Amino acid sequence: MDNLYKTDYTRWLGQQRELLENRQFDKLDIDNLLEAMDSEMGDTSNELRSHLRILLIHLLKYDYQKRVLKDPWVEDKVIYTWIPSINNPRGEIKEHLKRNPSLDPMTDEILSEAYYSAKPRATLELNKHIRIKEKRLNKNSFPEQCPWSFEQVTDDDWLPGD
Repeated sequence: MDNLYKTDYTRWLGQQRELLENRQFDKLDIDNLLEAMDSEMGDTSNELRSHLRILLIHLLKYDYQKRVLKDPWVEDKVIYTWIPSINNPRGEIKEHLKRNPSLDPMTDEILSEAYYSAKPRATLELNKHIRIKEKRLNKNSFPEQCPWSFEQVTDDDWLPGD
């Protein structure tokens, strides 16, 4: 059974469910079940971190465009097309927290971790479109720590600089 756990996880999981349903507890693959449960518990925080990272990348780009570049063309024509890219992960975050309320006490820590990985990505993505060398970003272009609270970044009515 250990081999199936490693070669066809979905099939193995189905077998484990069937064994549980039939109350065949003596046939359960306990060690791998525990490992799978640990992994699943970690996956819920990883999923939240992933949604936050995407949200933060878009918020950082939005903020930089508005605060630093101040390009009227971007503000008039482009920046508001990003709103769905900001609001979509907000909806995913809210749904995820609804399904996993035990993550609520960890949101500040997960936000901090997501911000750490969002900064270089936002820098890279913005630099692809910045032609003026002096306005290109570097590792110091964004604050070391996330400048926004979890409540702010997940608020549908909030945008940086508002």
